[in-house]
Amino acid sequence: MSGEIINNINHLNLNNDNDENEDVVDPWNVVSKSETGVDYNKLIQKFGSSKIDQELIDRFEKVTGKKVHHLLRRGVFFSHRDMHTILTNYESGKPFYLYTGRGPSSSSMHLGHLIPFTLCKWLQDVFDVPLVIQLTDDEKTLWKDIKLEEAHKMAYENAKDIIAVGFNVEKTFIFSDLDYIG
Repeated sequence: MSGEIINNINHLNLNNDNDENEDVVDPWNVVSKSETGVDYNKLIQKFGSSKIDQELIDRFEKVTGKKVHHLLRRGVFFSHRDMHTILTNYESGKPFYLYTGRGPSSSSMHLGHLIPFTLCKWLQDVFDVPLVIQLTDDEKTLWKDIKLEEAHKMAYENAKDIIAVGFNVEKTFIFSDLDYIG
């Protein structure tokens, strides 16, 4: 079963038109067919997200009273989902929470893994909201030749790296799928 799933994912093409001149973005590859690199506007459209533009940055700073994080200002993060809704909820005092996750693939995380967590910590601090972090250790046994025990151990080790980012311990819930979902 997992071999069939992996085979299907390997053939996944976000372009839906199999155009050989299109960029390829899948869970394992980012390949641009253009000399200018990946077309981020096409990625935004294909993934159904919205561009982080100056209007959003200005609104963020106005609503929160804080300067936007340099990872947003410099375009490291170039798209979002629901940031306008979050800002509207924040303005009106409606509760919300942040959610992110990690699929542990090794016992330690590198800087590239930590960048999204760095932004999440900043967002948690700015909005003073709860954060849920899901460790999808169960799925790693489907994609790789990894035993459940090994996947669970990697999740535990990754949780230590994530905790070191400095999240608010009173407002952060980190859980492993194997511990909570089974």
